[in-house]
Amino acid sequence: MTIASLRRSPHIRREDPSRIWERRCPVTPDQVTQLVQHFDVNVLTQDCDRRVFPIDQFIKAGAKLHPTLEPAHIVVGIKETPLNELVTSPVSAPGLRSGSSIPRTHLMFSHTTKGQPYNMELLSRFLCSQEDPMSPRLIDYELLVGEDGKRTVGFGWFAGVAGVLESLSALAHAHLELGVTSPFLFTPRPHTHPSIPSLRSALRSIGQDIAENGTPKALGPFVIGLTGSGKVTQGCLSILNELPIVNVAVKDLPGLVSNPGTDLHKIYLVHALPQDYLTRSDGGQYSRDDYYKNPAMYHSDFDTKVAPYLTLFLNGVGWLPSFPRLMTNEQLATALTRAADVGRARFGTIGDISCDVEGGLEFLPRASTLSDPFFKHRPSSLPSHLPSVTIMSVDILPSSLPLDASQHFSGVLMPYLRALIDEYCGRPGSREHLKALNVATIARNGELQGKHRGLAAPVERWRASRATEIVSKAGVAETSLRKKRVLMLGSGMVAGPAVHEICKRSDVEIIVAGNVRSETEALTRKYSNAKAAYLDVHDVAEMAKLIENADVVISLLPVPFHPTVAELCIQHRKHLVTASYISPAMRALHERAQSADVLLLNEIGLDPGIDHCSALSLLAQLKRDNKRVISFTSFCGGLPAPDCADVPLGYKFSWSPRGVLNAALNGARFKLNGKETEISGENLLQEYFPDIPISHVLKLEGLANRDSLPYAETYGLGKLENLRTVLRGTLRYPGFSDLMHAFKVIGLLDAETSIQLRDWRDLARMSLEKRIGEQIGSDRRSFLSALCTVMSTERAESVLSALDWLGLAPEGVACNTPSGISLKPQAPIELFTSVLAHKLRYNLGERDMVVLSHEIIAQPSLSSTDSATEVHTSRLVAYGNSEASAMARCVGLPVAFAALEVLYGGVQMRGVHGPTDRGLYGAVLDGLQGAGLEMKESVSKGPGMEKVLAEGLGARRVAI
Repeated sequence: MTIASLRRSPHIRREDPSRIWERRCPVTPDQVTQLVQHFDVNVLTQDCDRRVFPIDQFIKAGAKLHPTLEPAHIVVGIKETPLNELVTSPVSAPGLRSGSSIPRTHLMFSHTTKGQPYNMELLSRFLCSQEDPMSPRLIDYELLVGEDGKRTVGFGWFAGVAGVLESLSALAHAHLELGVTSPFLFTPRPHTHPSIPSLRSALRSIGQDIAENGTPKALGPFVIGLTGSGKVTQGCLSILNELPIVNVAVKDLPGLVSNPGTDLHKIYLVHALPQDYLTRSDGGQYSRDDYYKNPAMYHSDFDTKVAPYLTLFLNGVGWLPSFPRLMTNEQLATALTRAADVGRARFGTIGDISCDVEGGLEFLPRASTLSDPFFKHRPSSLPSHLPSVTIMSVDILPSSLPLDASQHFSGVLMPYLRALIDEYCGRPGSREHLKALNVATIARNGELQGKHRGLAAPVERWRASRATEIVSKAGVAETSLRKKRVLMLGSGMVAGPAVHEICKRSDVEIIVAGNVRSETEALTRKYSNAKAAYLDVHDVAEMAKLIENADVVISLLPVPFHPTVAELCIQHRKHLVTASYISPAMRALHERAQSADVLLLNEIGLDPGIDHCSALSLLAQLKRDNKRVISFTSFCGGLPAPDCADVPLGYKFSWSPRGVLNAALNGARFKLNGKETEISGENLLQEYFPDIPISHVLKLEGLANRDSLPYAETYGLGKLENLRTVLRGTLRYPGFSDLMHAFKVIGLLDAETSIQLRDWRDLARMSLEKRIGEQIGSDRRSFLSALCTVMSTERAESVLSALDWLGLAPEGVACNTPSGISLKPQAPIELFTSVLAHKLRYNLGERDMVVLSHEIIAQPSLSSTDSATEVHTSRLVAYGNSEASAMARCVGLPVAFAALEVLYGGVQMRGVHGPTDRGLYGAVLDGLQGAGLEMKESVSKGPGMEKVLAEGLGARRVAI
């Protein structure tokens, strides 16, 4: 057998007959000639009378006509293959021994990468219950990118060209409704001309008419607004050049439209870039790098700075959930109100070429079609006195330019197709293109690949829904289906997002058990697959019953209860998921859990949790790149957003207040800049890092977080002696550590003694009495004097001011605490926790913030020179919203994603573990990305933050 004898068969598939406007073709007759003559392959094609190239041209080029996809090794189409035509069975391999087969490869825009429900059946056809090398491969064009990360195969430029023409046509219609005839009434729709040069000529004639006769005076200066900078926008700019365009800046718009002398023989184009309409919420200026690192810190002013002055708006910019919208529904009302003051027909027509439904333009309700390209719309929130807007939002714009689009697409696809053919034939193909094809592979060997493993959950949801439908049609009651069951123990601050995420799965039901009925009922009442249950956590027998009936248990209870829950899970052979650190008592259950075939998964919240997942993912990539880690630094913190932080400690509570105070009492151990350091719990609040240089806009300090040294092994960093730094820490605003240390000195963090209060204003005084062993007068002056015996006068005065704010200072305003807080004898830390939980809670409309940052310094394994070192960072900045706090999302969602992965059998580990399994942390990160909580990675040269941290810690020790 020789390689040359192996003739592979690419097959040009016809598009779905129901897509009446889809005339594009992925491979042109000219490219077929090249494949047949130079690559020794059989090219097959299905007949299609609607295709832009007649079938005779393909046959003349050397292709063979075949009615089905059965003989094809490589199936090439544009859109999704119709399910009734999809062939997933292996195909015979000519030249191999009799009966041998190989898997097929399908290339298409599959529209599955975001878990689109309507295409999960398609994706499921490529998946098996276990690895199968004969299952087909699915490659999505949308995922083919070059070394710069930009897409290489697509139709974006053509969408821009067609989008401009369709939008101008829609605009002319809208102006007719106002009683005005526009020159653009003669704009050709893209499909009415055979090619782009013909369309350019027609639009050029309109431009000449405008240059000679002008635009209607009744409409004022004709201003087109354009956003974006990618290929869509480039296509828009290209076709608009046929008009008498004058480019203007955003700042010039008010003067342009209000000036009666503005020349109406021109079309004015404002190409609005992000710096023109995005501003930081703290008033800072736009920075591209900062924007992509901290999108939640920005908001759009497009509604006031640009929109009111436009005659036509062309949107060419995409949108992701974690980024600010270009315009919200409320901002549409603002824009239309201002537009009415500017002049007639302003911001009345929008061409949303990006077509992100309810995305960057929140008010875009749906895509339109080439048969009916524009429509009028008004969101329900729009005041009745404001007009509707005309929207063009065709989602298959390039289909209206089938000839030009197909020729371009075929040309850019061909290098990948040739590499794929070489791979099938066993020939050495282009490494660059083969690597890109691997990245663009969604499914192979019956399994989801790489970052697409997170699609397992939406596929399972579809399968469950399908099973329910089949059973229902068969006349069997739906309740006879056994849904997978998750038991959640605890209903506190972080439970909401986890319940919401799990309840998206129709084949899963969740039982939320807790001792506060109002909380469990509030969490479950809006979901049909969620139930509330009352549970006293001390009632072990009742807890055992609930665990016995569950498939997976989530414990959001306080840490001391976890071992008891874990014991019951082992006894009943149920998997457990918690967000807490692995305690010694939990670790001791490892072998018993293994013997019972049970996973006790811990540390899958935020910190620990997302920090582990993101660190392990980045470290795995560095290992694949043959890089050696020499320094690992990680800081994480949950904080109030800067605009909500003007309170003592610069802190508010979005999770357990007692947990925050306990963390301030833990000792720490780490290695920094070559030196191993240990800080006792007694000194932790004094020996802090005064400057954590991870942000240009946020001033932060840090506390070392427990024992960092074991993470050298946990993360596979190598031997500790070969590492300069291994440090994990907690972020706080400046001043937190000093003030919390002062509270500790007073005795407010004492857990050993007990005091009886009559008035909250006695708490600080009585705690200090316990600490110094002497009585203190109940007047303010005596208390201040006593404070000055345990700290400096300056510090004592600032502490007294903070205690005044908290309502805990003698002769101050009494603490307005809820009546439910008991004044029975308790430890000072318990009483102080109650006060902080009330006084430092988030009020309505306030938001929290989560900041997580890894810094990994690495160098090529064979290099030891400083010049070769790279600083890799991975950062997350998330803000709370009206639905949930950032902390609740960043703890609850990882718990939910991990529990679902365990529930669906995606995790094979057993025993006591953190999220170290690659499949598990990959699924969690994929889920977080879909929820808008993506880690942003970057690489730079430089020394990193080690020196700043070491110098800051040294200065603190000198100060002590």
